[in-house]
Amino acid sequence: MNFHQLHIFYTVLERGSFSAAAQTLHMTQPAVTMQVQALEDYFGTKLFNRSTKKIMLSEAGHTLMPYALRSIQLMRETDQAMSAFTHMLEGRLQLGASLTIGEYVLPRLLGPFGKQYPNISIMMKVMNTSQIMEEILKHQLNFGLIEASVTHPDMVIEPVMGDELKLIVPHDHPLAEQQEVTLEEVLQHPFVLREQGSGTRRVMEEQLFSKGLDPGSMKIVMELGSTGAVKSAVEAGLGVTIISTSSVKHEVALGLLEIVNISDASFKRQFYAIHLKSTLLPISAVTFLTFLREHSNDN
Repeated sequence: MNFHQLHIFYTVLERGSFSAAAQTLHMTQPAVTMQVQALEDYFGTKLFNRSTKKIMLSEAGHTLMPYALRSIQLMRETDQAMSAFTHMLEGRLQLGASLTIGEYVLPRLLGPFGKQYPNISIMMKVMNTSQIMEEILKHQLNFGLIEASVTHPDMVIEPVMGDELKLIVPHDHPLAEQQEVTLEEVLQHPFVLREQGSGTRRVMEEQLFSKGLDPGSMKIVMELGSTGAVKSAVEAGLGVTIISTSSVKHEVALGLLEIVNISDASFKRQFYAIHLKSTLLPISAVTFLTFLREHSNDN
């Protein structure tokens, strides 16, 4: 018995067939079947009850299943623990990132990562969460970085970085002169917001609900599909907004926008990494995610 066989066994269970598992593992179906049979020979019992329509776990398979899952989790933890010592890594990472992460957070971290690991190349697609999940399921991406937690039976979702949204106003706005304002004061002003369903919008609305406030009562003058468009509208004086501080560093440095603290509300959130349960991430990907966790406060 070896870890590879346990991984194959769990993937067959998760994908529901030998052919689907073979596709996920980039193996031939006979090779998958042979490895499962080798595991059955080792234990001296059948692990699956096979029929023409579908496969089902035998009693022995049910017993083995949690141990196979634990072995996969242990291997992931081992890779993460050892990633700090692997400085000569090579490879190509294909990842998806949602808008704020891909356009404003990662670019500041890719440079330092590239200097530390010059032989790892990164191909990043900036897209929404649904598109990222779809491409991961098709094995077109190793993993994704998203702005809000999601659930999917075939995926692992884990927090990787922190972020905070704050009130952003034009440099000549009356609120820009104040060190701190209350939520009640802020809601008296017109807002420019990201579109409904965006991670940024969802975090803001959840915080308002937690304060007993209805987001529908906000004076929303414009809803836009990108953070860049929101920033431009605020800069033009069309309203104020609540977005990630990571996305306005350049404009704040130039004196175009101001960040104002809201004394009675906190819009903190997590960014999440997402990947298939049945696929072990390459050590280069584990190293990249470990780097993000360690340097999340540098962006």
